[in-house]
Amino acid sequence: DSLDDLLVSDGPLPEVSAHAAGVSIEAALDADVVFPVLHGPWGEDGSLQGVLETLQVPYVGSGIASSSVTMDKGLMKTFLRAAGLPVGQWRMVASREWDDDPDGVLASLERLGFPVFVKPARAGSSLGISKVDTAVDLRAAIEEARTHDPRVIVEAAVLHAREIECAVLSDAHGQAQASRCAEIVVRAGHDFYDFEAKYLDDSAELIVPAHLPADVEAEVQRMAVQAFEALGCEGLARVDFFLRDSIESDGAGDPTLVVNEVNTMPGFTTISMFPRMWLASGLDYPSLIDALVQDALRRGTGLR
Repeated sequence: DSLDDLLVSDGPLPEVSAHAAGVSIEAALDADVVFPVLHGPWGEDGSLQGVLETLQVPYVGSGIASSSVTMDKGLMKTFLRAAGLPVGQWRMVASREWDDDPDGVLASLERLGFPVFVKPARAGSSLGISKVDTAVDLRAAIEEARTHDPRVIVEAAVLHAREIECAVLSDAHGQAQASRCAEIVVRAGHDFYDFEAKYLDDSAELIVPAHLPADVEAEVQRMAVQAFEALGCEGLARVDFFLRDSIESDGAGDPTLVVNEVNTMPGFTTISMFPRMWLASGLDYPSLIDALVQDALRRGTGLR
C-alpha cells in the first residue's frame, strides 16, 4: 500500500518500535542514501541520524545536533529566542521537579495564564497534547503528557491567531529557500490541530497557498529561513507560525507573527503539507524527492 492509502484506511496506523530488530545494518550499508521518513523519538530526534553517521551512510535531512535540539520543544524555543525570533511564553517541567514538588510547579504555571497547552517535550504528531482552560485540569494534563515523555512543556495559548506553515528546502548550493505558505483551519469539534484532526478524520482544511498579503507572506518566508538556519537544519523543515490579528497583537503589545514549532521531518505523502506547499511553489513531488536525495549526496556524512 502507498502511504496515502495507509493514512485513509480504517486499520491501525503504521508504527516502528524503538527496539525493533528488523532494521538490517547490511542493507543500510548497501544504500546510496537513506530517507528517514519517520516521526517521533528514535526517528527524527538524532538517534537514527547518529547511527547513519556512524555507518557513513548519507541521509536526507538534518544532522544529529539539529534533529535533537529541534525535537525538544523547550530547547528549540530557547534557540529561536536567542536568534531574535518571536516565540510564545512557555515553561518546562522536568521529571524530578514534578516528582519533588508538583504543587509548586502548578503554582508557578499560573503566570502563563489560561488557556495553556500541555505537551510532551519530545513527542511528535500532537500525541499527548491537552488544551487546559482552568487550573483544576492542569495536573491531569501534565500526567497525561508524562505518559509520553517525562519532560513536559506548558505553553501559553496564542489567542486570535491563524495557523500558518512554510516549507524550507536546501537548494543545490546548500542555501535555504522558502516555499509558498499554507494555512490550517480546524473545523468545529476540535479545539486545536490534534492527532485525530491530523490523521484520523476530515476535521481540518488545508489551504495551499494561504490567503495572505504579499508582505506578510514574505515576512513568514524570511522568518522560516531564519529559524531553519538558527537551528542548524539541513535539507528540509516545516516551520509553523501563529499569525495574530493585527488589532489584537498591537493592543496586547505582542508580535503579530510567532514561531510555534519547527519540524525537521514533516509529513511526506503526496497529500501532506510540505509537498503541497512546494507544489504550489512550482516543484512537483518527484522533483522534490530528487532535490532532497541530491542534497544528501552532496553533504555526505561527518563534520560539515
